[in-house]
Amino acid sequence: MVHENISIIVAVAQNFAIGKNNDLLFHLPNDLKRFKDITSGHTIIMGRNTLLSLPKWPLPNRRHIIITDKSEDKFEGCEVVFSIAEAVEKVKDEKEAFIIGGGMIYRQFYPIAGKLYLTLVHKDFDADVFFPEIKYDEWNEENREDLYDGKNDFNYSYLNLKRSF
Repeated sequence: MVHENISIIVAVAQNFAIGKNNDLLFHLPNDLKRFKDITSGHTIIMGRNTLLSLPKWPLPNRRHIIITDKSEDKFEGCEVVFSIAEAVEKVKDEKEAFIIGGGMIYRQFYPIAGKLYLTLVHKDFDADVFFPEIKYDEWNEENREDLYDGKNDFNYSYLNLKRSF
């Protein structure tokens, strides 16, 4: 069942790579600003490793829900849940909540997410964590912006996709 209020926000390489050694593959300051602008004032849902990879948490002006399988996990300023279903239940009355990673969390939420805020880097990267292959025929493109990052010397695109029902 697709949840229209569940959105995924992710930066992926063209080979669907998203991370290596619990870190991002590239540094795009404009993408980090976009992430902040889109997620501020909303709930963000992530796995424990994603939380631990953040330089500082909790991120300001956002409710944090952390999915873990370790019953002893407690993270200051965050709510802890133990399943995807429990996370979905906690945000059922919210207009929009954002899935921010990592790979295992993305794989589990991909089939039920109603929106996808995608930063697509038009380059392959070596990685150990990948986003599920995006089936573009399941999505309607609502917005697209094509950009170039001179510092990293690659093209990238912002795509806002909505699940076609």
